[in-house]
Amino acid sequence: MKTHDFYYDLPEELIAQTPLEKRDTSRLMLLDRTTGQVQHKHFYDILDYLNPGDCLVMNDSRVLPARLLGHRPTGGAVEVLLLRDLGNKCWECLCKPGRKMQVGSEVIFGNGELTAVVKEVQDTGNRVVEFHFEGIFLEVLEQLGKMPLPPYIKEELQDQERYQTVYSRELGSAAAPTAGLHFTTELLDKIREKGVKTAFVTLHVGLGTFRPVKAEDILEHHMHSELCMMNEETARILNETRASGGRIVCVGTTSCRTLESLVNEDGRFEAKSRWTDIFIYPGYRFQAMDALITNFHLPESTLVMLVSAFAGREHVLNAYKTAVEEKYRFFSFGDAMFIADGIGEK
Repeated sequence: MKTHDFYYDLPEELIAQTPLEKRDTSRLMLLDRTTGQVQHKHFYDILDYLNPGDCLVMNDSRVLPARLLGHRPTGGAVEVLLLRDLGNKCWECLCKPGRKMQVGSEVIFGNGELTAVVKEVQDTGNRVVEFHFEGIFLEVLEQLGKMPLPPYIKEELQDQERYQTVYSRELGSAAAPTAGLHFTTELLDKIREKGVKTAFVTLHVGLGTFRPVKAEDILEHHMHSELCMMNEETARILNETRASGGRIVCVGTTSCRTLESLVNEDGRFEAKSRWTDIFIYPGYRFQAMDALITNFHLPESTLVMLVSAFAGREHVLNAYKTAVEEKYRFFSFGDAMFIADGIGEK
């Protein structure tokens, strides 16, 4: 299977640059994964398509303000993006300009409240950076850091909370689990009042989610690893949902990848954590997920491949073509899809 099999043409003007004033007023495309039938709604209508006894699974990871703008002692500007906490005040980072950030290079952030030195240059080109500060690093980061918005967003974000879900709580992501950005606390309350269960998993999203698939054959692509976790309460709720015949509805591809990584061979869930590099593409047999809420994804991306594995490549690409024709907003601050069986029956 070729990477180009997952290409679609997207005009640049449809890439959403700013969030809507109210989260749940985004548009919602319903895609029946059996028939390919498409309907057009608003996100607040999701309430009509969730049934009592279903379980809505959300990724509660919170985005670190991981983009740091600083300067070298000589005055040159430097951008450091935190990727992974290595312990002992060291982080794996993406640094720009890389040629100026060699082993021993120093960086100053703010008025010197935070400084750093490059300790290692990895084979990938990423740097191991050691930070020096007083107090608690996350508090310093909240003061000096900016949201690491995807490269296709050019506008400055006015309210950094709009790149967080309303239920985010576990700091650690380098990018938002964006399907959840559409939910409001009021909408979640209505969903629970209807008898739909809610459960949380944690997958800390890495920037690898934005890296293009460069291999011509998708089987030659190597997925990045991300840490995912499930607690005992979520495992219990998921097992109860399965036992009672309810659907497991994943909010976003990160929730999907977490469940598919943590489900046992017998279809049951247990509390555990692991690093996952699961790559889901057509031909994959889903063991955990029954329906999916997701945003629209980049052409030829692993995320389009995952959605195609769930709903069929032709159905998905036809839905994306329709979304372009109907001028949906795309990607992080864009509109959403709900993919399930039997949607066309309503």
